[in-house]
Amino acid sequence: MSYKLLIINPGSTSTKIAVFKDEEQLFKKNIKHSVEEISKFDRIPDQLPYRKEMILNELKAEGCDIKEFDAVIGRGGLMHPLTSGVYEVNAAMLRDLSEGNYGEHASNLGGIIANDIAKEIGVKAYIADPVVVDEMEEVARYSGHPLFPRISIFHALNQKMIARQHAKVVGKKYEDLNLIGVHLGGGISVGAHKHGRVVDVNNALNGDGPFTPERSGALPAGPLMKACFSGKYSKKDVDLMLKGQGGFVAYLGTNDALTVEKEVRAGNKEWEKVYRAMAYQVAKEIGGLAAAALDMDVDGIFITGGMAYDKLFCSIVEEHVSKIAKVYVYPGEDEMLALALNGIMVLNGEAENKVYE
Repeated sequence: MSYKLLIINPGSTSTKIAVFKDEEQLFKKNIKHSVEEISKFDRIPDQLPYRKEMILNELKAEGCDIKEFDAVIGRGGLMHPLTSGVYEVNAAMLRDLSEGNYGEHASNLGGIIANDIAKEIGVKAYIADPVVVDEMEEVARYSGHPLFPRISIFHALNQKMIARQHAKVVGKKYEDLNLIGVHLGGGISVGAHKHGRVVDVNNALNGDGPFTPERSGALPAGPLMKACFSGKYSKKDVDLMLKGQGGFVAYLGTNDALTVEKEVRAGNKEWEKVYRAMAYQVAKEIGGLAAAALDMDVDGIFITGGMAYDKLFCSIVEEHVSKIAKVYVYPGEDEMLALALNGIMVLNGEAENKVYE
């Protein structure tokens, strides 16, 4: 049976939408929102009518009849920790997304808008593999102090999709493999996929793992504490050091990984030091997970995300870790396709939609 899906992926100043017929993308649009328009709303959930109207107008302009959709799939937002999978939007989820009980982010609108449109046409709304997917083993949650448990926040949607696609490439089931997945983007996540579960992964949002084009990753705690109490920096300043003005931004003044790559290839030795240091930290994270989380029983290492297009960077990482397992590179990310594939699995009965409680 064939299915037609509407995919909704809200960002801070844009809303990406796509229409899929099974795995075929029929239409894709990135709707831009000006800062002036967005700033009119006190809270993110208040943007529902505004964003929904723009989505419906774009679909109408493309000649899409919303009554033809079999389901609406939204990007998952900030909720309590979940196991990987597809979740039907329900009252409990809407409450947490709308009230911002686990934080406010534009992605919270994914489930909210999907539900509103789905309800209007009499179909179900779903979200899939949000950033809060948490399959970590108990031992991985210890940080060294009970006030600061390690938390799973990573690129679950893309890592899970690439892991499943890789399993098909090598002719095996995802659940039968031990893999290390690396997502390279504005944030970097390195996860140990053990028989279908990400049993350990760095918090890719805030203060853990390798540094990135704009995030500092795991900083030495002592000097960080001294900076916090020095009187020189506000809480906002420190927060920006961790995410937004760390990594390449702090060292090189840019978060544009392509610019950094060009400088390195042009022979800029100072920039190359920082570039190689980031690759070294990625490799170190891979090595730690290979040894501790997977007992060196690794079937493959896959690299994905926008920075995976940088062949030089990937080759440096590979030089460090190739003795662990073969490295596979799958450049880019396609969250829209990932959401569609998850929806199709549920509609086809290949996966069971889970209940958010």
